[in-house]
Amino acid sequence: METCATRETILQAIRDIPLLSPSAAQLLQLSAQDDYDIQEVIDIVKCDAALTARLLKIVNSVAYGLVHQVTSVDRAVSYLGERVVAGIALADSASALFDKELQGYEGPAGELWAHDLRTAIAAREIARYAKSPLSADLAFTAGILHAVGKAILSDFLKQTAPELLGSLDGHEIHDYLDGERRLLGIDHTEAGYLLAQAWELPEALQLAIRWHHQPTQAPAAFQPLVYAVHLGCLLAMMAGSQSADALQYHLDKGYSDYFDLSPEQIALTLLEVNEAFSTLQHALHESGDPIS
Repeated sequence: METCATRETILQAIRDIPLLSPSAAQLLQLSAQDDYDIQEVIDIVKCDAALTARLLKIVNSVAYGLVHQVTSVDRAVSYLGERVVAGIALADSASALFDKELQGYEGPAGELWAHDLRTAIAAREIARYAKSPLSADLAFTAGILHAVGKAILSDFLKQTAPELLGSLDGHEIHDYLDGERRLLGIDHTEAGYLLAQAWELPEALQLAIRWHHQPTQAPAAFQPLVYAVHLGCLLAMMAGSQSADALQYHLDKGYSDYFDLSPEQIALTLLEVNEAFSTLQHALHESGDPIS
């Protein structure tokens, strides 16, 4: 395999990505805290006119089928939930990343957002089966962010998918992540991690991004969260993915140390992911959200 770009070129591309909006950054910071009041979320949204308008359009869409129109931020946030609000704010702030065509992964525009949203929903559901307390809100937010590094590497991986898949078939590389590193000197988890650092995201979110394909490498205190995203990512790929790297990663069965999940419960989670994804994606589409 020949290197398609120097590592320094990619690092510069990461440095050139704009910072998140203040609202998105504040909501992501809140989501990583063990205890926060929903009023804090409402106050952030109320100070952002564009986000307020977006949430009201989404919650009043036909997809949610509410009998009475929601006209207040308080009710919109309460109905959608803090985790969805944070995800929408993130998608709106970084739409250029989440909605771009992933040419390097042979994925259409919007595929990254769709995969991340499915992963977020799956990670949230998986968190409910944790053997020790794990915030479902934090798992959802980590899932939304986990694959953002693909948006960065995609531009440097054009026309390489057939080569990488061939190397996988020939057992020349361990997984797609290994192929990225051999081509570029960096993989999408490290690229996403470096971007998360530049965005000054909470440590838990940074580490979920960095180790979601290698959860045993994460610090022990963060492994339950990382495993939730790890398993959520693979379930999201099973639920539907149009990228060349779909299901080209290995499942780490160590998740059973942290979650009481039977095969039947995993199958049920997969059904719940598809249903929740369909509802939320339909609502985003009807609201005119660019990530849809």
